[in-house]
Amino acid sequence: MFARVIVFFLTLTSAGVSWAGPEIQHWTTDNKARVFFVPAPELPMVDISVVFDAGAARDGEQPGKAKMTAAMIDEGTKAMSADEIATSFASVGAKFGASSERDMAVFSLRTLTQKQAYEQALETYSKLLSGPAFPKDAFARIQQTMLTGLQAENQSPQAIATRAFYENLYDQHPYGVMPAGNSDSVQQLSPADLQAFYDRYYVSSNAVVVIVGAVDRKQAENIAHRVTSGLATGQPAEKLPEVPLLKQSQHISKSFPSTQTTILMGEVGISRDDPDYFPLYVGNHILGGSGLVSQLSDELREKRGLTYGVYSYFRPMQQKGPYQFALQTRNEKAEEALSVLQDTLKTFIENGPTEEELTAAKQNITGGFALRVDSNSKIADYLAMIGFYDLPLDYLDNFNDKVNAVTVADIKQAFERRVNADTMLTVLVGGETTETE
Repeated sequence: MFARVIVFFLTLTSAGVSWAGPEIQHWTTDNKARVFFVPAPELPMVDISVVFDAGAARDGEQPGKAKMTAAMIDEGTKAMSADEIATSFASVGAKFGASSERDMAVFSLRTLTQKQAYEQALETYSKLLSGPAFPKDAFARIQQTMLTGLQAENQSPQAIATRAFYENLYDQHPYGVMPAGNSDSVQQLSPADLQAFYDRYYVSSNAVVVIVGAVDRKQAENIAHRVTSGLATGQPAEKLPEVPLLKQSQHISKSFPSTQTTILMGEVGISRDDPDYFPLYVGNHILGGSGLVSQLSDELREKRGLTYGVYSYFRPMQQKGPYQFALQTRNEKAEEALSVLQDTLKTFIENGPTEEELTAAKQNITGGFALRVDSNSKIADYLAMIGFYDLPLDYLDNFNDKVNAVTVADIKQAFERRVNADTMLTVLVGGETTETE
């Protein structure tokens, strides 16, 4: 079924015909959870996600708290142990997932709609969300796992560079907090800290419920009620502060015993609802977001052999996420690679893309869009984004049209307004650098 949908959609795209996205139904429960539902009767299964505004940006003075709270949701309730939870899902072929980043914590369930499997999986899932126990033995194990992961970061130049990049780009803003926290903060956490975090942020008024699958509207309403009825209503999370822009360039070098230097360069970028999103997205696709056919790849890889791969991307969030450039190169070529990277960016800001590059980018983006919505789980991911960031319900319907409407002038003007090559933060981690900040 999905294969036929993809072929049909690609035919429409190549013919220039507008594509109608999935029908998104939306409502708010009695306890203020926002629900987004797409019926998809082709397969006898349903994907459910509950998204809380409870990511690392809410950690405050205890970095790592949000990530650890999310990791412990399936470690036991007052009535079920972690083993019983895992067995309950596995015995009916259901799959549970949990993740936590800067903006959000996401808990997903995929289950068959056959009655016994559906009822058992949904009941267990609802109990997890509404009554985690944060048992001490599981807490100690996960705490140690996080501490081990933090120690491993010291052996990864990419992880070292990423931490330095975020901490210096965002300074005192909540986005400067790494989701994994740091060794001191994680060691000082307690089960009571996680319970307090859960009590504040894991509430229905701070939740988005996503449902995609072979259920009707009445069943979807029942699902939304069951997964949120055990939650306190609470209050939505406070609005995050605006992100200040960099006022001057900053250069950070860190020594690392490696023959390669990792280079990250960037600045404060855009939020998810930014009016310049599409010109910047399409423009960056041409500059460095399209892999081996981008301008950056051409200049650094093809012409000069300075790297195996280079990329750039905007990471929009509730507030302005980063605009980041990244590559690895031989230590002795680091300064040359960085110079080419900077020059290519400046040239792009000044000149923009060619019409030919823009046409190829549009075809690549719109032609590949079908693969981004070719499964229930991918549609659920989009619904989570639409619901969490309060995007229009017709976002998927209009995506290709928005891309196709972008002009060379739009890209040039957006990059001139929003990207400043002279106030970039640059982080180098490699074998022959001198550690400076």
